[in-house]
Amino acid sequence: MVDKETIQEISQKIKNIISDSPISDIEDNINALLKGMFTKMDLITREEFDVQTGVLKKTREKLERLEAQLTKIEKNIK
Repeated sequence: MVDKETIQEISQKIKNIISDSPISDIEDNINALLKGMFTKMDLITREEFDVQTGVLKKTREKLERLEAQLTKIEKNIK
């Protein structure tokens, strides 16, 4: 989620671009600005998110299995 400060920063930069640039260059400048801001925000794609969600699920399942094995070993030691 984009925070309020980031939105205000983008808005201010767009205002600056509009006031300093000829009309024909505004779209190019805004696109470049937004691409830079999105890069700065370190966003990920939906595909990357889904992949990491899958990795996390598998890791969680493995951790649960290892915890169960550890509990079993601890019971055998006692």
